[in-house]
Amino acid sequence: MNILLELFVVTFRVLWAFVLAAAKWLVRPKEKSVAGQVCLITGAGSGLGRLFALEFARRRALLVLWDINTQSNEETAGMVRHIYREMAEATAAVPRAGDGEKDALPHCNLQVYTYTCDVGKRENVYSTAERVRKEVGEVSVLVNNAGVVSGHHLLECPDELIERTMMVNCHAHFWTTKAFLPKMLEMNHGHIVTVASSLGLFSTAGVEDYCASKFGAVGFHESLSHELKAAEKDGIKTTLVCPYLVDTGMFRGCRIRKEIEPFLPPLKPEYCVKQAMRAILTDQPMICTPRLMYMVTFMKSILPFEAVVCMYRFLGADKCMYPFIAQRKQATNNNEAKNGI
Repeated sequence: MNILLELFVVTFRVLWAFVLAAAKWLVRPKEKSVAGQVCLITGAGSGLGRLFALEFARRRALLVLWDINTQSNEETAGMVRHIYREMAEATAAVPRAGDGEKDALPHCNLQVYTYTCDVGKRENVYSTAERVRKEVGEVSVLVNNAGVVSGHHLLECPDELIERTMMVNCHAHFWTTKAFLPKMLEMNHGHIVTVASSLGLFSTAGVEDYCASKFGAVGFHESLSHELKAAEKDGIKTTLVCPYLVDTGMFRGCRIRKEIEPFLPPLKPEYCVKQAMRAILTDQPMICTPRLMYMVTFMKSILPFEAVVCMYRFLGADKCMYPFIAQRKQATNNNEAKNGI
């Protein structure tokens, strides 16, 4: 009898979850504040990482930027400091706008810290994380964004590049999370963001190592989310970000069928990050951009494999990475010729 009662309760909760999800489509949830919270972003020196840093800076978060490239990381920090200065000037001007407005904007000591860190090396992650804890404090928002792509067919890809892709795109998520999750658990407060890819939900030919690494990141994120729920740590939120091809240059040359391209062009990085930020600040568990990716993932899950192949071929998605791989190969050959190798 108890199991029948539990089944009834579970059925009600499942239906209620559908109602709440539908309501969020109709009424936009209020965004939470991250002002004054420590936000760490990996791969902050360029691409989506840089844009995430600027968006969090506009929301008055205290930024910790990690990147393997010191110069580009400092360039991002300079942009963040410029935003901080503009906000400080705006805050200083508020009292002159009229009486009673002194507390209109929250005041906090906004700073940005930069660290050169190779997230593909476990010891480097742990040692840098310890420096962050000592010099900045405990991290409240962790954005695992760093990523690499080798751009080789499987049999042409050196083993060290395959290992590098797996280390940066997948294993690094384990190490950064292990470094900062304990304090989040103690406080029952925090947010872990996994920037994966649509290629972590469905795959294509020619980028086996990249797809495997992103599938791994998605699996890690989902399992971690379930572990936090099982531990009843509802104060720690998780968001999985799975964008379609983003126009950052990472996959330059990737092409789908030319008749389809106008309806499914590469995403503008700014649009992708703004959508992701909305999901993060409203505690949305997952965001796919564009929304068509939800349908593609669903179709891939229910269709027979041969039907998926037919669909891929119609869209030109079966070999969409081949032009990109050819460009990478040509660039590598040119560099070798230039260096006299």
